[in-house]
Amino acid sequence: MKNIEGREAGEDKLKEKDPLAWEEIRTDHIIQDEWIDFRKTSYRFPDGSIYEPFYSYSRRDYVVIVASDPEGRYLCVRQFRQGILQVTTEFPAGCIEQKDSRDRTEKDSRNRAEDEKGRDKKNGSSGKDTGNSHPFGASWSVSEEDALEAAKRELREETGYESDEWDYLLTVPSNATLADNYAFLFTAKNCRRVSGQTLDDMEFLDVKKYSAREIEELIAKGEFQQAVHITAWLLAQRRGSGAVTE
Repeated sequence: MKNIEGREAGEDKLKEKDPLAWEEIRTDHIIQDEWIDFRKTSYRFPDGSIYEPFYSYSRRDYVVIVASDPEGRYLCVRQFRQGILQVTTEFPAGCIEQKDSRDRTEKDSRNRAEDEKGRDKKNGSSGKDTGNSHPFGASWSVSEEDALEAAKRELREETGYESDEWDYLLTVPSNATLADNYAFLFTAKNCRRVSGQTLDDMEFLDVKKYSAREIEELIAKGEFQQAVHITAWLLAQRRGSGAVTE
């Protein structure tokens, strides 16, 4: 399996000096804890003008699993989403944790810290350490293998099901406008129940099974709302229909 380094790839592209790229001038970390790194950044635009503030955040990369049983019914979960204050139907999903990663290094965080100090010096700021060392984001390179381990764990924890037939679909930004984390999309076929759910203290969800037609109806009615989950569904359906070939 190939190594996928989402944030690294994005920063490497910026280093290629695309004429449309913005130059990061200064970043202040407003909130930085185990859940999120929320930042305020000033940028220099391609015409030389400088604007601020632009807000963005880092959260952990995550996985989404389009999982089906031997009868072709799809495993979904229903749970409350505080962002839209609704109970939604979606696929099993969850964050990639450090215990899933076998390729975690500190090299990128050191490089980014040096870059920030250089920008601070160039722009006459105090050079104060903004505290970018963090359990996710630039300091953590996530591979497809790490994501697959997380996907297997999340499927088992949320539904009690396992699969021996996994397929990688795609890695996409969760929200390229505001966030730098990525979603790794997988399918899992012929899932079998091996246990009950093993939920975290803050997880309250029900497992449901739906046919492909029923999922299409849920999407059309606005009851299956997660954009990345719909992307995973469409990719899985194209892959399954043979519309996309390797």
